[in-house]
Amino acid sequence: MNSKEKNYITPMGLKKLEDELAWFLKVERPQICNMVSWAASLGDRSENADYIYGKKRLREIDSKIRFLSKLIDDAEMIDPEKIKSDIVQFGATVKVVDENKRPKTFSIVGMNETNSSKNFISWKSPIGRALLGKQVGDEVLIQTPKGEIEYTILQVQYLKLEMGEFQC
Repeated sequence: MNSKEKNYITPMGLKKLEDELAWFLKVERPQICNMVSWAASLGDRSENADYIYGKKRLREIDSKIRFLSKLIDDAEMIDPEKIKSDIVQFGATVKVVDENKRPKTFSIVGMNETNSSKNFISWKSPIGRALLGKQVGDEVLIQTPKGEIEYTILQVQYLKLEMGEFQC
């Protein structure tokens, strides 16, 4: 991620990243270190699958730890519950209706918080970018691979978002 680029995140999104980092540091990495130590104690490491796999897995874990640490360090937390606005901003939950009068609700979250089953969309996604800065009654046109979709904004709210716990 570009160091000048904002990494907006909700409190729950930040907690989920912190929980994931803690799991890698306190559970996964120590387990793999123990496995590598045990495999190394067996002698010849050149054809020792447990040792080779363990070392490879440690490199992957260390890379993931660096990645998560950077995301957390660069995070700019924004709590949607503290926002009082009628304008769509990061953290907004927006109810829209399409041209066929089908309602849909989107919550605008950070890039690492998206969840299609909950309609959590990134503020950098095409829909997120189209909604930002708009208000109730505004119409937005979104380009998709299947063509254009037009939404009319019905409601803008700032709610506590539930992400769910980190699953290892």
